[in-house]
Amino acid sequence: MNNIPETHLDLLKDEKKAFLFLATIMPSGSPQVTPVWFNTDNECILINSAAGRIKDHNMRARPQIALCIPDPTNPYRYLQIQGKIIEITTVDADDHINTLTMKYRGLPIYPYRQPGEQRVKYKILINRVDAHG
Repeated sequence: MNNIPETHLDLLKDEKKAFLFLATIMPSGSPQVTPVWFNTDNECILINSAAGRIKDHNMRARPQIALCIPDPTNPYRYLQIQGKIIEITTVDADDHINTLTMKYRGLPIYPYRQPGEQRVKYKILINRVDAHG
């Protein structure tokens, strides 16, 4: 996370519980934005979704993404990031969504799982960062 300014590193910490607004590109070329839970591995940003969702299809087909992480206490303070999906895996994806559920909901198990749902973990390499506020 070397390219994140020290002044905004707190937005990536679990204690902050900031949401990440993920922008992907639809097949038509139009943008699609979704708020998601996230954490980091100290090098990349990690997100989680279910296989087959729109953002899953978009990230697999077009791995260039953009995201915004606003400060929950001051929306004028935020990180604007451009990056690339460098890994898509189901390995440990169930554990990852449970970790995110503990961060954001204080629950040990993700309660919204649908029957037959396959969780997927995505690793985002940060290419460009703009810090605001």
